[in-house]
Amino acid sequence: MIARAARRGGGKPRMRQVVGLGLGLLALVIVISAVVGALAISRLNDSRATVLDRLEPAANAALRLENALIDQETGVRGWIISGDPSFREPFARGRVEEDRIYARLTALLPDSAEGDRLRADLAEVGARARAWRTAYAEPALADRTAARTLPDQGRALFDAVRAATATQQADLGAARASARHELASDATMLTATLIAVAALFAGMLIAIAVLFRRMVTRPLEHLGEQVRQVTEGEYDRALTGRGPAEIIALAHDVNSMRDRILEELHGTEAARALIDEQAEDLRRSNAELEQFAYVASHDLQEPLRKVASFCQLLEKRYGGQLDERADQYIAFAVDGAKRMQTLINDLLTFSRVGRVDSERGDVDLRESLAHALHALAAAREESGARITADPLPTVPGDALLLGQLVQNLVGNAIKFHGEQAPRVHVGARWDGEQWEFSCADNGIGIEPQYADRIFVIFQRLHPKDAYGGTGIGLAMCKKIVEYHGGRIWLDTETTGGGTTIRWTLPGEPVHQGP
Repeated sequence: MIARAARRGGGKPRMRQVVGLGLGLLALVIVISAVVGALAISRLNDSRATVLDRLEPAANAALRLENALIDQETGVRGWIISGDPSFREPFARGRVEEDRIYARLTALLPDSAEGDRLRADLAEVGARARAWRTAYAEPALADRTAARTLPDQGRALFDAVRAATATQQADLGAARASARHELASDATMLTATLIAVAALFAGMLIAIAVLFRRMVTRPLEHLGEQVRQVTEGEYDRALTGRGPAEIIALAHDVNSMRDRILEELHGTEAARALIDEQAEDLRRSNAELEQFAYVASHDLQEPLRKVASFCQLLEKRYGGQLDERADQYIAFAVDGAKRMQTLINDLLTFSRVGRVDSERGDVDLRESLAHALHALAAAREESGARITADPLPTVPGDALLLGQLVQNLVGNAIKFHGEQAPRVHVGARWDGEQWEFSCADNGIGIEPQYADRIFVIFQRLHPKDAYGGTGIGLAMCKKIVEYHGGRIWLDTETTGGGTTIRWTLPGEPVHQGP
């Protein structure tokens, strides 16, 4: 795929190579910036630790060391002058404090050339203090009378101690000032480093954004503009790509897809034209067939009426005068003519459904059921049928056709009964979108495998001598229901015997009757 894209890209750089290079440079900048920043921060931390954790505490310790030595000198002088033993305590405390401060200063002084110089100052202070104690303080504490004769010697020795502590504190001050200056320089360096890193990072981001704009966004916008022109109707426009090899390959793929879609579009338009032509032929053929059925059924009425009338006259005038076989033939002719008239009338009615203009309005199905029961009064009385119904709604439609629908379904339920008297129930319920109706009976039932066949015209499940009819009734019901925008089917899940036919009709729940 990559090789194919490179071939179609004409040697152009691949987008992932450019992006990879940009990301690699960005990663390098980030690593270098992190290293430089870490070094600057480390140097700043070292300088801060030198100032705060070493030199500042060392300067304070040097002051306490001087105070400890002064306490020792004050105690010795007091003892020499007064001989009060209490003056020996400051000397002892100062001696302990001096040793503790020596150890503290030794740990605090940094390991550097400057630290070595400060250690030399500390060693000088210690040497001067030991010389003062050895030559003057300790002998005076042992014999104060003898020490009173040598005051100048003690003063000279302690002045040397003072000079050593002054030199130590001056060197510590200089070291502190130098460390603070270095700390400020390191802070300035860190700030400059962070600014430089931020500027470099921003520059890299801007460069990557410009590169992305040039290598990706603009080529995609160019390709998208061409695609929009194609979608707006310029189907013959060839798409060209520019930029990285992947976008050029994408343009080639989109162009190939456009070519295939264009080919399919031309084929679809040709097929649509053929379908429209066939649909027009089918509509014309259906119209001609409906017209033929109407005209044929209407024109056949008169000759059939004559045949039936003359057969009935023959039966009335010559009945009993001919032999038994002739009477049987005449009866067959009369019965055939009557059944032919019934079949033609049903076919005529079937052909008129949805073809003859009729007024549509709100149809109260309670009235439709009442009219159907009135028309079926003779069949109900003969069979002892009992008809019940749920509260039926008012639906939009053709009152004549919906009345015929109800009459056909209830009539079938009465006709196809078993040994028991027919029990028929017409139900209605709102399913949330439309009305669903049912006509359930306790008759002989219909096997599930005939669920579709019963709605086909002229299809009968029983011989005509067992149950009368032409086989058009349920086909008529299906055509009426579909004409009103619903559907009709056999409920194959009915339990307890009998048949349940269900159908739907559009409507509103507020139109339901009380």
